[in-house]
Amino acid sequence: MFKLANPMTHQLTTKLAQTLVCASLSVAFIGTAVAQSKYSGIGREATKAEVTAWDIDVRPDLKGLPKGSGNTLRGQEVWEGKCASCHGTFGESNEVFTPIVGGTTKEDMKTGRVASLTSDKQPQRTTFMKVATISTLWDYIHRAMPWNAPRTLSVDDTYAVLGYMLSLAEIVPDDFTLSDKNIAEVQKVMPNRNGMTQAHGMWMPNGKPDVNSTACMTNCTKHVTIGSFLPDYARNAHENLALQNRAYGPYRGVDTTKPPVSQLPGKGMMPVSMAAAEALSPEALFKKQNCAACHAPNMKGVGPSIADVAAKYKGQADAVKKMHDKVKVGGAGVWGAIPMPPHAHVPDAEIDVLVKWMLSGK
Repeated sequence: MFKLANPMTHQLTTKLAQTLVCASLSVAFIGTAVAQSKYSGIGREATKAEVTAWDIDVRPDLKGLPKGSGNTLRGQEVWEGKCASCHGTFGESNEVFTPIVGGTTKEDMKTGRVASLTSDKQPQRTTFMKVATISTLWDYIHRAMPWNAPRTLSVDDTYAVLGYMLSLAEIVPDDFTLSDKNIAEVQKVMPNRNGMTQAHGMWMPNGKPDVNSTACMTNCTKHVTIGSFLPDYARNAHENLALQNRAYGPYRGVDTTKPPVSQLPGKGMMPVSMAAAEALSPEALFKKQNCAACHAPNMKGVGPSIADVAAKYKGQADAVKKMHDKVKVGGAGVWGAIPMPPHAHVPDAEIDVLVKWMLSGK
């Protein structure tokens, strides 16, 4: 399955994200009100649709969980079509991802603590060994899965896939229907539900936030520049990040031996114009559709390199059709043990552009 961070870290991140979103929306509303009162024609209230687009998080207490349901039979269909290529037919995963199931027992479901986490008998930590809250799984699947097409699963299919995962872990029966009505009951038998502590400053002890702030309303800065950067003393603390990345993926670490782009003469805060990506050149499409997550130009990553693909199909009259079908419906066995997941969500015209570009070897 996807590699989850430590469940506690995920919940802290979720909580912080919720706080930041609420704060940003509050600032936006206040700023809009001020702008409208002082400057005619500037600013407007956020619409319900815009707020809804932001408000997609699901909390550990299941607040924010949308209504819906899905049975394990439907979950298996979705799993085999969109998930198994990375996570394995039975959640055992492939060479890249961590297994989803394994390492938990019926006794763990009673105690809420996974015993194998405190022993060396389990060779690898699985998702269901670590995760404490079922909301973490629902939220992550709905936001980020499938890896190559995040946010394409419907609410009901998210319930169905999660239900199927729970059945693989033997937490629910094989013919279970998971819904917003019974998910709280499933939380009560999660194997590691008591494995996360809330006894730390990032939570709200006694219902009171652990932070205090007083707004500065005098001698305020007239112009504020917002950016994201590391202080000079920390920028290269772990040496050059550009040399420490995996050999695949759409992003590379910044060269920390050099000053940030925003500090170079004649450069603005953004090193690359976002408008350039709108041209949708083959290179832009390659990044837009997350192809770079598996395919590098000249070296093998999760999948074959562009150069290897071009060499294999060179001179074949039906190469474009073969590759188009492979991208659209997926496949396995040609380039090793890791299968190619289906990309049914990608328009045919874009697939043709990408295929022809890859076959050109560029």
